[in-house]
Amino acid sequence: AEGELDCNWILMKMGESGVPSSTEWMISVLASTTNAKVGAYPFLINSGNWISYDTALSKESITMTPTSEDLVGKIWTTGRPQEPNSPINALPMKFAGRSWQDKIGDMHKAMEEKEVDAMIVTGLDETAWLLNLRAADIAYNPFFLSYIIVEKQGNATTLYIKNAATKLTQNQTDTETTEKLYQHLNTGTDGDCAGRTGLCVTVLEYDPVAVQEKVRTVANSDATQMVMVSFSCNHALSSVIPEAKRLRENTPVAIAKAKKNEVERNGMRNSHKRDAVALITFMAELEKKVKSNVYMTEVSAALDLKTERMKGLYNRGLSFNSISAVGSNGAIIHYSPSNLTNKQITTSEMYLLDSGGQYLDGTTDVTRTFHFGTPSKYEKECYTRVLMGQVDLARFKFAKTKFGPYGREIDAIARRPLWEVGLQYRHGTGHGIGMFLSVHEGPGRISLSHAPFESDSPLDDGQFFSDEPGYYEDEQFGIRLENIFMVKEVETTYKFPNTTFLGFETVTLVPYESNLINYDLLSQSQVDWINDYHKRIMDTIGEELRVNKPEAYNWVAARTRPITRTVSSSTVTYPSFALLSTILISLFVWV
Repeated sequence: AEGELDCNWILMKMGESGVPSSTEWMISVLASTTNAKVGAYPFLINSGNWISYDTALSKESITMTPTSEDLVGKIWTTGRPQEPNSPINALPMKFAGRSWQDKIGDMHKAMEEKEVDAMIVTGLDETAWLLNLRAADIAYNPFFLSYIIVEKQGNATTLYIKNAATKLTQNQTDTETTEKLYQHLNTGTDGDCAGRTGLCVTVLEYDPVAVQEKVRTVANSDATQMVMVSFSCNHALSSVIPEAKRLRENTPVAIAKAKKNEVERNGMRNSHKRDAVALITFMAELEKKVKSNVYMTEVSAALDLKTERMKGLYNRGLSFNSISAVGSNGAIIHYSPSNLTNKQITTSEMYLLDSGGQYLDGTTDVTRTFHFGTPSKYEKECYTRVLMGQVDLARFKFAKTKFGPYGREIDAIARRPLWEVGLQYRHGTGHGIGMFLSVHEGPGRISLSHAPFESDSPLDDGQFFSDEPGYYEDEQFGIRLENIFMVKEVETTYKFPNTTFLGFETVTLVPYESNLINYDLLSQSQVDWINDYHKRIMDTIGEELRVNKPEAYNWVAARTRPITRTVSSSTVTYPSFALLSTILISLFVWV
């Protein structure tokens, strides 16, 4: 941040010792002002944040006040991107698994159980999932600007989108679907449901003020007893619902979206297979170039990986801007390479690569850390302890109860190997991930850092999360290992009455960096898990690589050779890393 801001800005590193929170700072600045007011555009701040600010500020006689317009937008006249206006495509059933009509039916049942008469859907990922629609209004996310109002009365569903008249009848732009939008939503070419049979979606022009008035009308109707909004619903909509009629909680859309159906689960598995082939192909070529002194940088590597990924079946771009980071840049957790910060990838420094793709059948997110030369003993220990934490969490089994567990209750498992030697990382261990949706999906998470949120939800079968412990040495290096795994029911040795046990199925299929592992630190159970994981990689994608990409096959085979232990001495046996660097299977020796 320091590198991006000029002298007109004061940087406050929130959460660090001695740094005030935003509310504390505002209170200190306005302490001497009578009848002080803090303004915010209510369509751009969620109701939860508004309530938090208002609660804290009101104690100091400071009033939160909605502005009638977006003041920042008003003065942002140069260099502002055009408003997004991407085509909206229907997602075929072979990817979605369930029709939008069935999903709306599920919502009606959930609303009945909650005694809710109307539900306001404001999350763009929720809109896309509920109606089986995808677009590209938001970078790296297949979303479109929208609101949905689902009403129990008359089974009415209303969708608000930009340029509705045009988008309803325009041809689909994705090669995997042929339905026009009005056909998919069973509505008229003008978005009117008059005369339609079966469930129909009324489509109106996107106008936040018009949506606000519609919500106000629905909420104030005598027939309406309760209106549901999510925790992230903006204050403009939430505030027009009388408090006695307002239910703020995770919508049933968010809960259902996170718990993937069988088609979505298989799509996630398949997309991760194809993604692994792309990443392994890229990494084999990158390592060869770096060791041959070919000039490769953070930026050029990220571009090459993007090119390789986009060759894959059903690929629709990246799921986020790749974090391609050498040495000290890797210590910046959310680093984004640029021409100003670009570093060369060499054999003398660590290289952290966090990347992902969007596919019609899944979203991927994977991180691996490499060293193409000779790492230090300390670097190897740090990497190995991060690996141990990832493996321990992936192996973990837990009882499912009506009270949880929540992700925050198991986060520490991944941190334990680092904690044992006084190390730590300043981010959550896992985030949810969507199916051709957002790479960061709620409402659940595996995190001590941000818990507890009122919107947090327990782990459940069919949810996908990242497993990504790390370690970051300021100005030196960064290490992160990230897999995606699915929560699933698992078998156990014994059966406790009326109890279901859950565990994880790792769907990422990319091997670890053997050059960075100190095998002496690993337990036998950790070795067994890594061996099983590496065997599954070869069993799943090895043949495809052998036939079509022999260099990539040699690269992955060198990293998936089994680790063995001599039982009598409990010593670990592993490949000679000097010879592994040749990437030739025939040159394996054991020490």
